[in-house]
Amino acid sequence: MSDSDVALIRTQRRRAAIASTIGTSIEWYDFFLYNTAAALIFPKLFFPSSNPFAGQLAAFGVQFVGFAARPIGAALFGHFGDRIGRRGTLIGTLLTMGVATALIGCLPTNASIGVTAAVLLTILRIAQGIGVGGEWGGSVLLAMEWGDQRKRGLMASMPQLGVPIGLLLSTGVVRLVSDWSGAGFLVWAWRIPFLLSVALIGIGLYVRLRVLESPQFEAVVHRDAVVRQPVWRAIVEHPREILSSAFVRMAEQAPFYLFTVFVLTYGTKQLKLNQDDLLGYTMIAAAAGVVCVPLFGWLSDRIGRKLMYGIGIVCVGLYAFPYFGLLDTKAAGLVALGIVISLVLHAMQYGPQAALIAESFGTNVRYSGAGIGYQLASVIAGGPAPLIATAILAATASSTWISVYIMGCAVLALLALVALPQRVPAEEPQTV
Repeated sequence: MSDSDVALIRTQRRRAAIASTIGTSIEWYDFFLYNTAAALIFPKLFFPSSNPFAGQLAAFGVQFVGFAARPIGAALFGHFGDRIGRRGTLIGTLLTMGVATALIGCLPTNASIGVTAAVLLTILRIAQGIGVGGEWGGSVLLAMEWGDQRKRGLMASMPQLGVPIGLLLSTGVVRLVSDWSGAGFLVWAWRIPFLLSVALIGIGLYVRLRVLESPQFEAVVHRDAVVRQPVWRAIVEHPREILSSAFVRMAEQAPFYLFTVFVLTYGTKQLKLNQDDLLGYTMIAAAAGVVCVPLFGWLSDRIGRKLMYGIGIVCVGLYAFPYFGLLDTKAAGLVALGIVISLVLHAMQYGPQAALIAESFGTNVRYSGAGIGYQLASVIAGGPAPLIATAILAATASSTWISVYIMGCAVLALLALVALPQRVPAEEPQTV
């Protein structure tokens, strides 16, 4: 390999890591905006009710619809990602998510058009779910397949940074706009964070168009090994890997949406804490995640993917009761500590997770198989979590059974981790 080829590979590795991280950050910014709005804004604007819990459940119900759409997006974009390549497919996921988010910012509310507003919001939330459902597989594979194969955990964790960065950006923008607009926030200013997605689309397109196709996918094309029906092939040949990938996320994804979304409802409604303070604590925790996600991805290259992930599962399970104990003190420092620790423990799983799942599939069906397995967790873990927690809180006025729910998720995740095959596919040489 010539010096120019080596230089090109280094440049593309850097661009792939940057493009994947920025792209997923934009996608998660868009997705998390709805989560924050579902906890603080949309119950009043789209689901007004004399019973505040009813409006909250309706808003979280539409949130769940977005989660249910994510496996559909994984299958749809996974098909094209394994057929035509990772790079082009990722342009489609970015546009799908960005346009849907911007349109949410243009929606009339219940006060203007009645129940039709909720219907339109649901449709756009489905579009968001489809977009983010196809995003994860492509962004992770673009970074991992371009990256140094001895550092797969670290390279695959770079797109995972999109979650804490997206959470930090979305929470920060909502808080800034809320502080700036005051009483006008619920009237008109809530639209601004959603409309900002238009500018972010341009940034995302710029960075992604500068990355060449994954060399491992190019090798598959060169060998004429592209699968005609990759989604079906992945489902038929790798059912254990897909199901294990979904359930191994139970201790990561379900608690995450309790730690970042339900906490806003629990803190403001149950504990009467200040909304802006809670948003600030969540921003600090998200900033900690920016450091911790690649750290634990790197550590998984040293001690092993399963061991690192298993430690994270156990820690989250053990933290279930202390987490709410810290929140229930209502002391600012302890509440902040509880929220920050929760996302550090989440990062212990999220850092090594991308490589752990992706390594279970061959290159020619990896986008489809890994994406479907990853996104199925949205239906069994992330989507129902705020709904389940809200219903438990309404029924018991206590967090005890919510903590039991978190521990149950940890037990299921441990069983799935044991069942997940450790299969590192043979790698194709990196050529340009």
